[in-house]
Amino acid sequence: MDEIFAKKVRAAAVAGWWTLLIAYCLLLIEWIAYLLIMAKQPEGILCLFGKGVTWPEIRTIWLWALVVFDLGVAMMLFVVIWLTLWARQLAKKQN
Repeated sequence: MDEIFAKKVRAAAVAGWWTLLIAYCLLLIEWIAYLLIMAKQPEGILCLFGKGVTWPEIRTIWLWALVVFDLGVAMMLFVVIWLTLWARQLAKKQN
């Protein structure tokens, strides 16, 4: 039973690392899109946000969204590190 549990914890840790990799790739893509869109400031983006929205407001909203996403990923990073360490300790107990 302990061996099965240790394998599940290790699998959860591996899945967590893959999820972090994908999340940081999404963050990088979003940051590049932010830089491109803020440099060009196309009118279509103003239509997406609605009437009366200005570019400084869009910049603020976008940066806050990036910060919140990054904080969520950072919290997930602590959980994945903990799972990895826990899986290593379970493997040591088995040997």
